[in-house]
Amino acid sequence: MVNQNIDIKLVDSWVEKEIVALYKSAGWWKDSHDPSGIKKLIRGSFVFAVVVDSASGKAIGMGRILSDGVSDAYLQDLVILPQYRGKGIGRTLVEVLLDYCLSRRILWIGLISEPGQDEFYSSLGFKPMDKHIPMRYQKGH
Repeated sequence: MVNQNIDIKLVDSWVEKEIVALYKSAGWWKDSHDPSGIKKLIRGSFVFAVVVDSASGKAIGMGRILSDGVSDAYLQDLVILPQYRGKGIGRTLVEVLLDYCLSRRILWIGLISEPGQDEFYSSLGFKPMDKHIPMRYQKGH
């Protein structure tokens, strides 16, 4: 059941330190990253959603879609703070992001799931792509 004390906002900007805290909570932030890049990251997304705790006004989750706005889209950087998980907030956030894409006739929406999250995404309509292998450029790293 979704906590009724949250709002999901589609934004063009947000408080940098709150977004950094979300990235840190997911283990995706390195001390070498520059927080000033958050503004560009948000603006460079096709859509960026922030889950806001209505009582505090603070970000408790986020997710974004990367797309050219015409064909394919990728769900990226979905995170809900640990203390808010298990309440349906992540599910609602994904549904908002999917609705945004579908309303713009973007039907091919992909993602790379964190280990152990495939059941969550499967329940939302995502399925493994047989014989496709996610790959990442790592030359020189």
